[in-house]
Amino acid sequence: MKRRSFLRHSTHGLAVPALLGSMVFSPYRNLASLLNLAQETDRVLVLIFLQGGNDGLNTLIPLSQLSALNQVRPHVILPENKLLPLEGSSLALHPELKGMQELYKQGRLRPIQSVGYPEQDFSHFRSTDIWMSGSDADQLVNSGWVGRQLAQDHPEFPDAYPNGEFSDPLSIEIGYGSSMLFQGPTSPMNLVINDPSYFYELVDGVEGPLPEGLAGEKLRHIRLTARQSQQYGTVVKRAADYGANWVNYPAGNPLADQLKIVARLINGGLKTPLYLVKLNGFDTHDAQVDSTDHTRGQHATLLRYLDEAIMSFMGDLERQNVDDRVLGMTFSEFGRRIVSNASLGTDHGAAAPMFVFGNEVIPGILGFDPLISAQSTYEDNLAMQYDFRAVYASILEQWFGKSSLDRQQVLMQDFDTLPIIRNNVVNTQNPLAQKPKSIKVFPNPIQANSVLEVEANGQPLRIDLLDMQGRAVMPLFSGLLPKGKQRLSLPARNLPVGNYVVRMQQAGRVQSVQVTKAR
Repeated sequence: MKRRSFLRHSTHGLAVPALLGSMVFSPYRNLASLLNLAQETDRVLVLIFLQGGNDGLNTLIPLSQLSALNQVRPHVILPENKLLPLEGSSLALHPELKGMQELYKQGRLRPIQSVGYPEQDFSHFRSTDIWMSGSDADQLVNSGWVGRQLAQDHPEFPDAYPNGEFSDPLSIEIGYGSSMLFQGPTSPMNLVINDPSYFYELVDGVEGPLPEGLAGEKLRHIRLTARQSQQYGTVVKRAADYGANWVNYPAGNPLADQLKIVARLINGGLKTPLYLVKLNGFDTHDAQVDSTDHTRGQHATLLRYLDEAIMSFMGDLERQNVDDRVLGMTFSEFGRRIVSNASLGTDHGAAAPMFVFGNEVIPGILGFDPLISAQSTYEDNLAMQYDFRAVYASILEQWFGKSSLDRQQVLMQDFDTLPIIRNNVVNTQNPLAQKPKSIKVFPNPIQANSVLEVEANGQPLRIDLLDMQGRAVMPLFSGLLPKGKQRLSLPARNLPVGNYVVRMQQAGRVQSVQVTKAR
């Protein structure tokens, strides 16, 4: 099946409105597609944290071990006739993962078996820190593996940021609090969007109602302080105004609400390469399954959220025509025990599968089926096949083009890489170190004497001024300029007050800058 046919054949039947105007949130809904703003970014990694410890044996089920599984986890075992087999393997997915089964058929889902770390710590907090920091179990590290990578690429952050060359957040985390993942050696490297409602308040310029009295005044002060401290709030709002979601996302799905924001920001041209979203609730000590139907229950609901959210997100990226540039990866702080408990649940375990998805993943399963003994005891855990940091090293090398030395410095050890990405960027460019724009406008808001500064490469280029609907207002330049930095005038004296976009096309690359004509 061709990827572009995915939405028409998806088992989820994503609802795609017939008219563009019916599926957007902003008066600038057509601008991103008209200006190809999203094409200004490079590769993007979206990390999905399954918080609480996902039960891998009820997510990716080894069909060859069903006999033993029926004996050692009778309280949560899934009926074989409801499982979703993965073609060409002896594995099956949970019944709620129909969309991910479809992605696997298309070669866009890469399950990685039995991922963990040596000397597993079964504390939620400690194990989460280990996964976020990329440390050994007995090693205390106060920075995250992504934060160290970003600090390596941007050593002057935060003092010199944001700036004219790097105006966008280096990473974005959606959810309350800031995890260790994006913590650099000296400072956080991320922007935190507390929750989807806060995002839409920022975008729409409105705030939720305040309670009366002292509590309302305190909340008002907190909001003001937070808004003032959000150095990147303006650029995020601008990207959200430019961007749109091109499919409908399922209502009431907390993960879909977050991925909907990510897709909209990507569509709006935000150059942020790293995102973290979270789905909580995987600590399924009890009520993991329904007593009368093991395909239902808390775990089934969470996996349905995961499946629907990923499918909507992937469909949105396809409609935007940016799906080749986005990679997704799920992870959880640990798995669950082999043996189920008497409360229709499972307790803290060790290794569990990870899923990497996107157009560039290598099709098929990575790893072999775990071996389950019918004599397993409560203390038994799945044996680790892959250290989670080997997955990180592979992503850094194959998706972001990091060298062996860079990876070793970031992960504090040298880990062998795994075959995950099909067309990797080893020894080419590093998308984490973003490219500066080749066009600048100053002063901005523009005045009668405003100047365009462009980085010409000796090839024909064209510069136009557009309105916020993408319509041409005036041509600014068309032809050849000498190679290097050149300055042109921007005739703004007679322009009406309002917002505009300066768009430059050069050698197949489109870059745009929003400008404002003030009174």
